[in-house]
Amino acid sequence: MISAKVKIKGYKALSVLTLFLFVSSVSNQISAQGNKFSYLIEVMKANYVDSINESALNEAAVKAAVKELDPHSVYMPADEVKEMNEPLVGKFEGIGIQFNILNDTIMVAQTIPGGPSEKLGIMAGDRIVKIDGNNVANVKIKNNDVLKKLRGDKGTKVNVTIFRRNTKDLLDYTITRDKIPLFSVEAAYMVTPEIGYIKVDRFAEGTADEFKAALAKLKAKGLKSLVLDLQDNGGGYLNVAVALADVFLNDHKRIVYTRGRTSTPEDYYATDGGEFEKGKLAILINEYSASASEIVTGAIQDWDRGLVLGVRSFGKGLVQKAYTLPDGSAVRLTVAKYYTPSGRCIQKPYEKGDEEDYAMDMTNRYKHGEFSNADSIHIGDTLKYYTNLKRVVYGGGGIVPDVFVPIDTTMNSPYYRDLLRKGVLNEFTLTYTDNNRKALLTEYPTIDAFKNNFKIDTKMTDEFFAFADKHEVHLDSTGYTTSGVLIRTEIKALIARDLWDSDAFFEVISDLNHPLTKAIEAIQNNTFEKLKIASK
Repeated sequence: MISAKVKIKGYKALSVLTLFLFVSSVSNQISAQGNKFSYLIEVMKANYVDSINESALNEAAVKAAVKELDPHSVYMPADEVKEMNEPLVGKFEGIGIQFNILNDTIMVAQTIPGGPSEKLGIMAGDRIVKIDGNNVANVKIKNNDVLKKLRGDKGTKVNVTIFRRNTKDLLDYTITRDKIPLFSVEAAYMVTPEIGYIKVDRFAEGTADEFKAALAKLKAKGLKSLVLDLQDNGGGYLNVAVALADVFLNDHKRIVYTRGRTSTPEDYYATDGGEFEKGKLAILINEYSASASEIVTGAIQDWDRGLVLGVRSFGKGLVQKAYTLPDGSAVRLTVAKYYTPSGRCIQKPYEKGDEEDYAMDMTNRYKHGEFSNADSIHIGDTLKYYTNLKRVVYGGGGIVPDVFVPIDTTMNSPYYRDLLRKGVLNEFTLTYTDNNRKALLTEYPTIDAFKNNFKIDTKMTDEFFAFADKHEVHLDSTGYTTSGVLIRTEIKALIARDLWDSDAFFEVISDLNHPLTKAIEAIQNNTFEKLKIASK
């Protein structure tokens, strides 16, 4: 998703649909179709058997109009605008915890570093039993209810009562809400003494600064080569994608450019002094890497700066701008297409107004075998482009990786999917960690010690089966034989996350990240040299 915000003021007297048509028009005249709709409203108001809700009809008309454009132009009701912007703005206002509802009780999974809860000494494992004097334990509370009670404007206060294990009395806290950062760098650690790994899950306001800080931390630990993981990264802000690509590119190389029917052409170039212009760079992508992820990946690939591994990316090459309407709602309209340095637009084909066909793209790719066989990727020769070193790349349907890494589905089973669907894996690990936190941290004081030495033995496996059985996921021996490694690894990774942070989760789960394994192999063998991909 590429987004920006444009406000339109001074048109409060106009209906939502009229304003929408006005903004979309090249003149100051309301179109004939707009008059047609206004006339229809008046006819219905005068003659329809029941009274009509003009506001609801305007709302429906706007939704229908935007739906006829392209799959990424959307209408957002007023009450959704702020919520939809939060992940990209990179902050919200609240008390600064991550929580889970365990046994009908709100349990603090983690406190956010620097947030108001951490500063007051609230800890992972604490249970919130009252909020503003009202009981919230054993009342079937939902996640959304918790968010409504704990989030609020900066400077406002909320009283919470906490139960803490091994503490006799309940603990009362008055928490002053504050701005809470949402971090987009999910993990950053060394996978070998010289190879660093950074995972970015979206391109938000603070992503470039977060990334540079993570890179500096890894450089201090000896980083010489880097794996940038953009798998499942759906995109974000265009300028942030440019800033991240600029970390790797030099000599004022063009990173991306945009062109639209009425929008001003924009060209974006690298600056001098990128933080990682030399050294082997591998980028991991998958079928859900989209938009801003594809801008970064396309620029790196076109300039032969790094190696791209995985499966073909999503294929979104459209730029949106958000236009705020008088009632606080907004329309996010596609205003341009973006192009990689070689001139390719990686937007996959779509028919206007046909969302169903567009949504079926992933299913069709799976049916065609594209996720298991590189030869199943079919892109026409007319979409062929060339990198700086004349390597062939393709447009019109996502980024095709330099090294294809098939998606491993051999460990999936209905049994594993049932465990996920009913939340058994997450709830079991929360309970296990909560009951054994002190003993675990005593025996495994570091992430490395935990990763290398913690084993899921028969006793723990039996506990897991019994826990799953209580949640109506009964043992399927065949399914467990198929998915056992996946289940045990995920349990171990979730425990690591609950003991430390998301870095620990990704360090443990990395054994199942096959593109990462291939990237490490490529960095350590002569793959870069064979493809003449820049590393020095």
